[in-house]
Amino acid sequence: MSEKNDGANREAKRSARERLAVERERQKSREKRRRTLLVASAVVGVLGLATIVGVIAANTGKGDKSAKEGPVVAPSGATGKDALAIRTGKDEAKSTLTVWEDFRCPACKAFEDNYRTTIHDLEAKGLLKVDYHLVTLIDGNMGGSGSLKGANAAACAQDAGKFSAYHDVLFQNQPQEVDDAYGKNARMLELAGKVEGLDTPAFRSCVEDGTHNSWVAKSHEAFRAGKFRGTPSVLLDGKDIFSDQANPLTPQKLKEQVEGAAKGASGAPVAKAPASATPSASPSARATRSPSKSGSTSGSAGAGQG
Repeated sequence: MSEKNDGANREAKRSARERLAVERERQKSREKRRRTLLVASAVVGVLGLATIVGVIAANTGKGDKSAKEGPVVAPSGATGKDALAIRTGKDEAKSTLTVWEDFRCPACKAFEDNYRTTIHDLEAKGLLKVDYHLVTLIDGNMGGSGSLKGANAAACAQDAGKFSAYHDVLFQNQPQEVDDAYGKNARMLELAGKVEGLDTPAFRSCVEDGTHNSWVAKSHEAFRAGKFRGTPSVLLDGKDIFSDQANPLTPQKLKEQVEGAAKGASGAPVAKAPASATPSASPSARATRSPSKSGSTSGSAGAGQG
């Protein structure tokens, strides 16, 4: 009996060892599969993260770059060097006013509000023509795209023969400098409704496609290359008439100079207007400076500009 019992015990122990061995192998197999799955998951996660980062990196800055890419398409009737100016008034007018402006610039609005009536009167009399150059300083200083899209929309209005009226509407409805409302095409189209006959399929397509974006960018580069002091920069027959703080320009002085030129007396001194005749600028009308050698980017404005 004892031998039988011993044999049974040995058999039981052997079976137990075999079962343990089998179980250990199973555990090893399960652990191996688990590690494999973990590694595979980690690889997939890393690849997924890399893909996401790649997409983000690939798209960073695309909005700003693509906004100014494409062929340079000058608006209809553009004039001057490289066709970078939009002219209003009659070509045969004796005097030429050159104005560099940004539709987001508060100082430019102050200039327009103070001089609009005088300029239009002189244009109507055939005494003055105005070459407008559009720039994008505020976009660069404050961020956004309102300067660019406003300028493109104005160029689209030029294609439709409605530049002067739309130009005035944009300045009359200018948002606060920090508000990039003009960065939305919908706002550009909405304001076009204030100009009779402007809101057409052709105009809408021009605005939404950014047809003249590259032309605006080229105009801004010309502004930088010209080392102008800021916006607005205003020149009469090539002479800066807007930055002399000792003898600031007024609408009356502009009128006298233009009328004097038409009479052949442009060299005659202009009577100094009384101080009360000098229009005051809006408190927010700070001239926006282009980068200069001194590193200054802004300054106080006189009558809307500095």
